[in-house]
Amino acid sequence: MLKLVARGLSNGEIGKELVVSTKTASVHVSNILAKLGLLRTEAAGWAYERTSTDSPLIE
Repeated sequence: MLKLVARGLSNGEIGKELVVSTKTASVHVSNILAKLGLLRTEAAGWAYERTSTDSPLIE
């Protein structure tokens, strides 16, 4: 899910991509961001800095 946030997708777009409701996507994204202590825009940079091309975060 973080890879979709990093790509700049909205919660609605993430929901469509994962075939879940927008609300479900929103809850999961919120939980991830809370655990990381990051804002949505910061999460993209965080994911980018910690991944390589073979990482599942950026597939």
